[in-house]
Amino acid sequence: MEAPTMTLSPSAAARVAAIAAKQGKPAILRLSVEGGGCSGFQYKFGLADAADGGDLVVETDGVALVVDPVSLDLVAGAEVDYVESLGGAAFRVTNPNAASGCGCGSSFAI
Repeated sequence: MEAPTMTLSPSAAARVAAIAAKQGKPAILRLSVEGGGCSGFQYKFGLADAADGGDLVVETDGVALVVDPVSLDLVAGAEVDYVESLGGAAFRVTNPNAASGCGCGSSFAI
């Protein structure tokens, strides 16, 4: 069985780098999944100081995306992107494991 992986897009990496520089933190984006949201699970993003043991770590352009093992079961194979539109700007997860999602893209169901 192949190890689970994820992708951090160059636009997401650039946005994380900019936010981290403003806050004086390392350029490490933590993605986790919590119960809740309008579809059952919701994505949670935050800057991390370091990866924890067991985390999946993926790097793009010197920026790390870290995902804990429990969340990874729900988002393996996903891509984290940063999109700007008339409706606003946000990190967006394209998750191949999600059976359905909400209109805003912040929650999903398996």
